Amino acid sequence: MAITLAVSIFIICYFFIILGKVNQALVAMTGGTLLMITHIYSWEEAFRWYINWDTIALLFSMMVIVSITERTGLFHYVAVSFAQAVKGKPVSLLVGSSVLTAIGSALLDNVTTVLLFVPIMLAITKRLHLPAFPYLMMIIFSSNIGGTATLIGDPPNIMIGQAVEHFSFLSFIIHLGPIVVLLLGIVNIFMVVIFKKHLVVDPELVKQLLKQNPAYYLQNKTMLLQSIAVLILTMLGFIFHSALNLDLTTVAVSAAILLLLLTEQQYSINKVFEKVEWETLFFFLGLFVLVGGLEEVGVLDFIAQHLIYLTRGDLISTSIGLLWVSGLISQFINNVPFVAAMIPVIQEFQSFGIDYLDPLWWGLALGACLGGNGTLIGASANVVVAGIAEGEGERISFLQFLKFGLPLVFLSLVLSTIYLVLRYLFPLL
Repeated sequence: MAITLAVSIFIICYFFIILGKVNQALVAMTGGTLLMITHIYSWEEAFRWYINWDTIALLFSMMVIVSITERTGLFHYVAVSFAQAVKGKPVSLLVGSSVLTAIGSALLDNVTTVLLFVPIMLAITKRLHLPAFPYLMMIIFSSNIGGTATLIGDPPNIMIGQAVEHFSFLSFIIHLGPIVVLLLGIVNIFMVVIFKKHLVVDPELVKQLLKQNPAYYLQNKTMLLQSIAVLILTMLGFIFHSALNLDLTTVAVSAAILLLLLTEQQYSINKVFEKVEWETLFFFLGLFVLVGGLEEVGVLDFIAQHLIYLTRGDLISTSIGLLWVSGLISQFINNVPFVAAMIPVIQEFQSFGIDYLDPLWWGLALGACLGGNGTLIGASANVVVAGIAEGEGERISFLQFLKFGLPLVFLSLVLSTIYLVLRYLFPLL
């Protein structure tokens, strides 16, 4: 009975999220509340075990930093400088945004990168009267692909890196970097071909842009320097967090509090908090609780164990199966609990006398990270971009996203399968 209730509530909530007629955060929170009313779990269990407070705290902290930094005009300055560097050419802007987002997502993490870059891109598109949708989609796709390349780029990679002792920061770049570069090139071709005819700009607007001094937008030099300093410290903290023995959330929270302390006299905390995307945060809370219902009744464990049963523990079949199952599931539920369920299952392979498990780990990482591109709620970065965009009047609907995300994920999984087979599994055939 509990399984039927949890799955039914999950499906009904996703139906309304896809429909888009009711606020997504409200739908997700309603679903979570129903799970508690029906005794799938208690409030205490939901808050203690199923809400990923690290993610919520990291998101909130970066939203605070972005809110203060935006006040200084830095994002407009970067936007105008970037647009001038590519001479206002729409296609160059699209490709440039992809490359910058992918690099940022690899060195920081994809959520932080989109929080920093989306306001910049929205400022550019408004300035040149360009449609924001292609650029927002490019940022989402590139952030999820770029984040796949490193240990800190996406939460599943962090979890896998912690579970496997011999995996280092360099291991992820060496093993996942080549397929990430290939996929990034393909997504750029994919997006340019689809949207090129829509990316037309008025030459007069470009002339005005090229004549403008970007420094005009910079305000409050003291707060600007403070914001830049904290942003640099945050990035360094993300890159060297392992050496510092600090987790990413601690780095982000510390940076946000430091910037609040430095700027409190110039920009009140009340004003900062007004700019926080509370709807996005509550949507995440609801999603975590919804997926927690599936975890509580054992649905995720069943999927994980059944996959091993179907492949009979064969390394080749299981690696490919992990890639596709994690890729398909990650389109509809947060990939963190699924990866958490799969880690002990993969470790059990050692009891079968199999010591070389690397293909399984790389298959899980590729599927969990790349699958997030399939739907609007498939990855944290997607939800964050949609939330910021809606606040600026640029709504992205679930079905609108699905038209582009689903084909891209299918292509990504096909190419990743070929990559896994050629690099890791071919010698085992």
